[in-house]
Amino acid sequence: MRPEPAGGDSTGSLLTAASAALRVDRGALADALLDQLPVALAVLDAGLRWRYLNPSFQQVTDVSPTAVLGRAVTDPDPALPRVLADGRPRSGRFAGRAADFRRLEVAGAPTGVLVVLPGGADAHRAELERVRAGFALLEAGAGRIGTTLDPDTTCAELAAFAVPGSADLALVDVLPLDTPDTAADTAAGAAPATRPDAATGPDRPRPRLRRAAALARPAPLDRGPAADARPPVPTGGTVRHRPGSVAGRALAEGRPVVANLLSADELAALAPDEDALSAYRAAGVDCLLAVPLTARGRPIGVLTLARTHGGSLGFTGEDTELLAAVAGRAALTLDHARRYARSQNTALELQRALLAEPGSPHPNLELASRYLPSGITSVVGGDWYETVRLPFGRTLLAMGDVMGHGVEAAVDMSNYRSTLRYVAATDLPPHRILRQLDALIAEQENARPATCVLALADPARARWTLAGAGHLPPALLTPHATELVEVPTGPPLGTGVGGYEQTTMELRADHALLLYTDGLVERRGEDIDVSLARLSALRLPSDRPLDSLLDAALAELAPQDAEDDIALLVARARPRPS
Repeated sequence: MRPEPAGGDSTGSLLTAASAALRVDRGALADALLDQLPVALAVLDAGLRWRYLNPSFQQVTDVSPTAVLGRAVTDPDPALPRVLADGRPRSGRFAGRAADFRRLEVAGAPTGVLVVLPGGADAHRAELERVRAGFALLEAGAGRIGTTLDPDTTCAELAAFAVPGSADLALVDVLPLDTPDTAADTAAGAAPATRPDAATGPDRPRPRLRRAAALARPAPLDRGPAADARPPVPTGGTVRHRPGSVAGRALAEGRPVVANLLSADELAALAPDEDALSAYRAAGVDCLLAVPLTARGRPIGVLTLARTHGGSLGFTGEDTELLAAVAGRAALTLDHARRYARSQNTALELQRALLAEPGSPHPNLELASRYLPSGITSVVGGDWYETVRLPFGRTLLAMGDVMGHGVEAAVDMSNYRSTLRYVAATDLPPHRILRQLDALIAEQENARPATCVLALADPARARWTLAGAGHLPPALLTPHATELVEVPTGPPLGTGVGGYEQTTMELRADHALLLYTDGLVERRGEDIDVSLARLSALRLPSDRPLDSLLDAALAELAPQDAEDDIALLVARARPRPS
């Protein structure tokens, strides 16, 4: 039995027309509409037996259809038979709640009672608001966590997102970047095949983690600009979670672990480590929630949240579900940042290994070099330099910059250096070396273009010979001034265009020649002429030790947070013995 619309024939006709248009049964359409209503309602027949209750009614009252349908209402409200008798709507009590009763009729004859719980729509709206709040939290987390590709920044953003909105203290512990898969499996509780009890055995090794971030809600009396960011424990060091702690269990079991309204002894047993326990005792913590940070099926860390007494009663199931969702998204962002950092570390180590020492020059030439990676990001560039020892006391110096960043740029840098050594061995002049390099690199499909400047030192003839391929001009350091050397420059190497020329100048023992990459002088939004003028304005006496010259140049020109790599190579002829 379902309620007949109270609007009479007009509403019934509308239902009939709609069901015909949709090619569905009229009764099925009415049932579907009632099921979707946010209002909690039930239908009783003329004998006050249960005939229908919609999902909203079930949600509000926890009454199960299988338990009541077809059965008489227990202890019916006195208003129910009166509604059946005279048809006048009344209010009363039903299923332990306030309710409105209306008579149902067919052709004027009473057929039952419609029971409406006024609070049903409120409960539905509350559920919608709860869902909306959950989505808003996830959306806010997506916007505030993972704004950079730096893993430590991502961990700090996760802690800052949790405090103070969801917790009073937050700790973020991560497995080291170089953790192999087997170690990650151990952290997750995976046991080797030969020891099925290893995941839970007392001798199971505790994983080593790094405390990447920690944050506490400011105390009520805190004032000043630092009051909104107070690390409760030291960060950056190594931690091992105590057996049985919420953090250790969450990491081992791969699921959130909640502990509410803890006694002092329970807090001592469940705190991750001694530093955390000290911070918890000082703040009055009595509720803990640990959520594993898992990405691509492998653990990468754990987020431990704490609430103090005087706040809520603890972490609810809804809190746990939402914070686990936030942590899951943050873990993916953190994993991406860690993978990127690992890739960049590999490229940086490769680049440092390749640039550790330039080739050995002839004894008649002094050399010094420096390489500084970018200061504000882990992005590795393609800056490179090389020296090639040639016959008759000559030495070829090269400075270049491969376009792009990362491992690929570092690999291309190695390719340019090896190709340069190969071509230079033919003893061609600098401009022809550039032509050969350009042609050889252009034949390689995946090679990236690079700028380059060559300087051939010939102390026996007291002559420098220089040629450039899209690179910034060298700087000549004299006892009293710094001069930019005008070098004919062609297109970058690898374009296949060619067209390189060379120039010569005097090589003197009291002068030094400085080759560099653009990271030394260029600034975002600044004209390159202004940048080069800053270099030429330097006073770097050329009689100083070469290492001292490079240190002075970096101190004067290199920005604190360099946006690009910096490579420097300086050369000076040794005085001839008298």
